[in-house]
Amino acid sequence: MFDIINQSSTRIKTALAIVSVLIIVGFINSLFLTWALLGLIMLVALNESMKLFQIENTMIYIYAIVLWLCAYFYPHPHDLIFILGIVFASILAYTKNLNKQLFLPLMYPMVSYLFLLSLYKVYGMSSLLWLLVVVAGADVGAYFTGKSIGKRSFCTTSPNKTIEGVAGGVITASVLGVIFSISNIPFLTAFIISFCVAIASVFGDLFESYLKREADVKDSGDILPGHGGILDRTDGYLFGGIAMFILLQYMM
Repeated sequence: MFDIINQSSTRIKTALAIVSVLIIVGFINSLFLTWALLGLIMLVALNESMKLFQIENTMIYIYAIVLWLCAYFYPHPHDLIFILGIVFASILAYTKNLNKQLFLPLMYPMVSYLFLLSLYKVYGMSSLLWLLVVVAGADVGAYFTGKSIGKRSFCTTSPNKTIEGVAGGVITASVLGVIFSISNIPFLTAFIISFCVAIASVFGDLFESYLKREADVKDSGDILPGHGGILDRTDGYLFGGIAMFILLQYMM
């Protein structure tokens, strides 16, 4: 009983600390600070993904850091992943001795963080707030709906998810998304984007669950007391951020 209370207390304290940091960064709204925070989170997530992929190579950190430094100055950071792909392909063609698995951690989660930075650069801090609300709404809505009326399993990758829970989460996220969408965006457009981002976040969570099952681990890490690793808390955002940026580019 006391262990459960202590775990809940730790989880709440960690969540409050995370929210406090996000509020401060959002209020300051500085490109450098946002870039630095996303970069720090990205490096921790990269380390966790390497463990999930069972890859050990310090060169990945060098590639990631160089890419992230370039992303600060480049107006569309997500484009840089194509340059990295060309570099990898060129090295592979020239040496015929490049471990292709090295590209995996850079695709997940590196690509997603480049898209998150692009989202901020192009659409501002309000777009990140919108993303935060939609993904959090999908998680919370799915939890309470699943607990109350969930009966049918959604998929074998994550047995605790139910179809009813996922549906409740997506609906909750879509409604909240309309309320917190960026300014000057039509109601229907905000709803469609929020709906699609919510669905993307569900599969972001499923993908990370799949990786953990393949690696036979409970959490991606332990850096966040009571919550696990960075990937455990950001998996939905990694897919959702890409979906939101692409949809905004197409529909705005």
